[in-house]
This record gives sequence, C-alpha cells and structure tokens, in this order.
Amino acid sequence: MSGGTVSAAEVRKFDRLASRWWDPDGPMRPLHRMNPARIGWIEGLLPGPVRVLDVGCGAGLAAEALARRGHDVLGIDAAGAAIDAARVHAEGLGQGSGARLAYRACSAEALVAENLRFPAIIALEVIEHVPDPAGFVRILSELLEPGGVLVLSTLNRTRRSWIVGKLGAEYVLRMLPVGTHDWKAFITPSELAAMLRAAGLRVGATCGLLADPLTGRWRTGRDMAVNYMMTGVR
Repeated sequence: MSGGTVSAAEVRKFDRLASRWWDPDGPMRPLHRMNPARIGWIEGLLPGPVRVLDVGCGAGLAAEALARRGHDVLGIDAAGAAIDAARVHAEGLGQGSGARLAYRACSAEALVAENLRFPAIIALEVIEHVPDPAGFVRILSELLEPGGVLVLSTLNRTRRSWIVGKLGAEYVLRMLPVGTHDWKAFITPSELAAMLRAAGLRVGATCGLLADPLTGRWRTGRDMAVNYMMTGVR
C-alpha cells in the first residue's frame, strides 16, 4: 500500500518490529519512555472524555494509554502486523476497565471515504515517515470535526536532531534500529505550521519533548530543537 499517507517501505519496516513493540527495553524503548509526557500533554488539551482517532497508532502505546483515561479511541495503521499486536495487547485491558478501544488496519483516506469525523485526532511520530507530509495533514484535517483538535508530534530538522535523534539514537546508543529515521524527512515547526494553515487549521499549542539523559524520563518544555508537538484547531 503506497500513497500520500502510506509508504509501503515504512509499513514493512514497522511490521517487522510488531512482535517487540510492547517490550519497554526493545526497539520501541524511546516511545515507551516518551509516552507519559506525550499523553499527559495531550490530555490537558482535551475537554474531558472524547472520541479520539490515533493515526499511525502502531501497536497502540498512545491509543491504549488514552483509552485507560476514559477516551473512546480508534487506532488505525497500515501496518497489519502492528495492528494485530495492538489487538492482542488490548485484551489485557479487561472487560471491567471501562476502556473503549478499537483498531483497524487501514489508511486515513479510508476513513475520509466513509465520511467519518472526530473531535480529536493524534498522529505521533508519523508524519516524518509519510511520502507527502502536506497531503497527510490535509487528509487529517478532513477527518476533524468543527472545533476539533489535531495533535502531531515529530522531529525538528536541526543539527542537534541529527546528532541526537539520528546519529546518537540509532548508531551510538542503539536505542532505535538503524534506518528508523531519515533526517532529511524531519520537519521544522515553521514547515509544519504552514502545512496546518494550508489545510485550513489554526496553529494552536506547541511544546518540545525533552529527555533527561540521567533518568531517561521525558518531559515537555519550550525547547523544540529535537522532538516537538504541535496542534491544529478547526
């Protein structure tokens, strides 16, 4: 499956990681450590429990965390093996948890064709992996209800992000499999803001995501030189 929002090569890459997605010390270790900071920030944007679409959800780290907080979550991903892993792990939520969580192996375009709309959409660490980032944002905008919020997280294209996010994470510390990221595909905040505006959205809250080198824990802050989050509001 290839197109504006899906790269067949990227799908194969993340399908190969599906079996170890939920291993906190495995190839998705940075996402596990980043997730509490990401989810805490997103939770602060939402006006109570809402229906959330998680685009490019992988095996469900963010989707499951939001469902546990009472949101009605649909996670979608073109990587079928990752969706299978998400469904298996979601069984551990249990019938008594109150969580509402579903997954589909599909692209965002499929939901547009079904005329679906959501009050909240997240796409975390996804846009740097799609062939047409601006087209991806336009598709997400079409899925957003009036007054809804879109949350994107990605990596800035800076010298520091190349050292930390590419060279350091993949080759020095081996926190990510080599080839996970293409630094040239990283997106600056100004570029992402322009994409949001072109898609008819107003740029809302932004923040940086920062790792403590001593503890490995992540927090939000003003420094957006490496990882950052940005919202678009309809």
